[in-house]
Amino acid sequence: MGVGEFPRVRPRALVLARLPADAVQRLAAVAEVVSADEFPELAGRPAWGFSDERLADLVIGTGARVLVTDGDEVRGAVLGLPLDIVACVRAPTRVDVRLARERGVAVLHSADHDVDAVAELTVALLFAVNRHIVTADRDVRGGRVYRRGLPPAQRHRGVRLAGRTFGIVGLGRVGTAVRWRMRGLGMHVIACDPHVPEAGHTLPALLAEADVVSVHAELTAETRGLIGSAEFAAMRPGAIYLNTARGGLHDVAALVDTLRGGHLGGAGLDHFEGEWLDPDHPLVRLSNVVLTPCLGEATGDSEAERAGLVVDDVVRVIRSREV
Repeated sequence: MGVGEFPRVRPRALVLARLPADAVQRLAAVAEVVSADEFPELAGRPAWGFSDERLADLVIGTGARVLVTDGDEVRGAVLGLPLDIVACVRAPTRVDVRLARERGVAVLHSADHDVDAVAELTVALLFAVNRHIVTADRDVRGGRVYRRGLPPAQRHRGVRLAGRTFGIVGLGRVGTAVRWRMRGLGMHVIACDPHVPEAGHTLPALLAEADVVSVHAELTAETRGLIGSAEFAAMRPGAIYLNTARGGLHDVAALVDTLRGGHLGGAGLDHFEGEWLDPDHPLVRLSNVVLTPCLGEATGDSEAERAGLVVDDVVRVIRSREV
């Protein structure tokens, strides 16, 4: 250290997400990591994350300048504090990104999805809906295999997927990963995407032709509510609707009405607005609907890779600026 130089103070990083050990080590090389082991109040974190007000108290208490979050609410209370970085191991759906930008706070998150994991869940939902796997499982466990005097092969009858048409709405990286999997099942695959020339169908043409409609578009102001009453009505009778992208891409009330009316054969959904569905919601009472709570990337491989990428970004930012 030269004459007149002072040791650089490492920022405190409040880590609320589960990180792989090697990622913690990389972060600890440039920051003082604060976790539940050092700050017991963090042990009471709700499964859905801290509220904005509660998190602001913890930021003040720990003196953190860097946040690594997983679904925690980061809005006015937190962003009113002297923060430098907010890093999200998932999409920053509960972060006021606009306000953070206005206040000079860097918001980092992993832009890449684990496309294989999401595509695999899409396949799983298709089978679960089409072959009535959830309701059949309940019948076996409850000793109701022959209820109402009908054999299970009649009550849980699906359709053979080979030779049917699978329609993909949004042929990005996930849609492309779904496409080759469905072709492997022997399905004829069509797609619509105004940004991808090889997706040769319009949305109306796809809806009229597909036996399965699977949505993989990004949620933007233009795509919000993309699939509504008119689109559900335009689908083929008995068609299956899948959404492993975002809940805001379809009109939930319209979906419920279409399913109740018997026009659709079923639906498989992995996302809801706010990633929460009220237990009393009408979707819950429909036996031809399979619901999963945002499990598209819920694999150990996905979580470790995503967290590692975000931590690497945090390290780069810390090293590139005075924090």
